[in-house]
Amino acid sequence: MDAVIFDVDGTLADTERDGHLVAFNLAFQELGLPHRWEVEEYGRLLDITGGRQRLQAYLETQGMAQAERDEIVPRLHARKNERFQELVADGHVAARPGVARVLDELEAAGIRLAVATTGSRVWVEPLLERLFGLSRFSPVITGDEAPVRKPDPSAYLQAVGQLGLPTSSVLAVEDSANGLTAARAAGLACVVVANDLTRDHDFGGAALVVDSFEHLDPAILARVTAAPH
Repeated sequence: MDAVIFDVDGTLADTERDGHLVAFNLAFQELGLPHRWEVEEYGRLLDITGGRQRLQAYLETQGMAQAERDEIVPRLHARKNERFQELVADGHVAARPGVARVLDELEAAGIRLAVATTGSRVWVEPLLERLFGLSRFSPVITGDEAPVRKPDPSAYLQAVGQLGLPTSSVLAVEDSANGLTAARAAGLACVVVANDLTRDHDFGGAALVVDSFEHLDPAILARVTAAPH
């Protein structure tokens, strides 16, 4: 194993539960809408990739007409993004337990660290810098470079291309079924570290599924990468 490429949202940090969900509900409130998403419902909505698409689909189920959705969704999504960036900057989004140790151990073993996310660079880089130090990740591929969202593999393909390594020596770490599909489509073995919102996803095709970074170390990840898939 020469490199590990990490997803960010829900993988390195609890961004979905502690960031995006909170920001969506704040945006609903600020725009005078009655909707509030609970954790369980938001977990189901994560099957729809992309905040705008998620809002469109949800508001359609609530009986909102297309013309009204087309007018309000861009405003909702813009305000949600503003509030999310504020939550990140204020330190409300934490690293998942065990992540810092795993990153330290991988670096100590000479393993390169990279990021492949379809989140926006405007919040991804500040979050990585605050939680772990941005400079330890190279490359950092975001939605600015790979705007087609997972399960499309473009973020991973770009990361692998910039690493300049064969896919057989690179491992992906994800938290969701869409992320797993993207990594596998890029030819990578993928370890899934599920969270409270993704635990019920179908992780068929994953090289390993765990529910915490506390169960991982470089030796385990190296064995996964070396195994046939």
